[in-house]
Amino acid sequence: MKRAKDYLSQANSVCPRISAAEGVKKYEAGHSVFIDVRDSAEINATGSIAGSLRIPRGFIEFAADDETDFHNKLLTKESDIVLVCGAGGMAALSGKTLIDMGYENVSNVGGIGDWIDAGGPIET
Repeated sequence: MKRAKDYLSQANSVCPRISAAEGVKKYEAGHSVFIDVRDSAEINATGSIAGSLRIPRGFIEFAADDETDFHNKLLTKESDIVLVCGAGGMAALSGKTLIDMGYENVSNVGGIGDWIDAGGPIET
């Protein structure tokens, strides 16, 4: 029987974790798509990465699948995608999902607090 830690361990093994400082560099380069996978209540409490897509973890499959009516056209298999959440776990799980769906360049920048501490731009 699998437990939450098993899913998280597997997700972390396939979706690389990058430092917040590296994430800020990617942001400044302007070639990455940033996605906050938290729900709107959490985002409203802390803000999110400026300009990021806000796609909750429970909806990521629909936004990423180009055969659904909910597909986000900014998400292509070749996009450099950087995920953020509250602490890094939901971002890792979402990253594994995207990789399983054929996305090639997905990373996890961890939690929004790390982003803020690294001086990453925030919007409310």
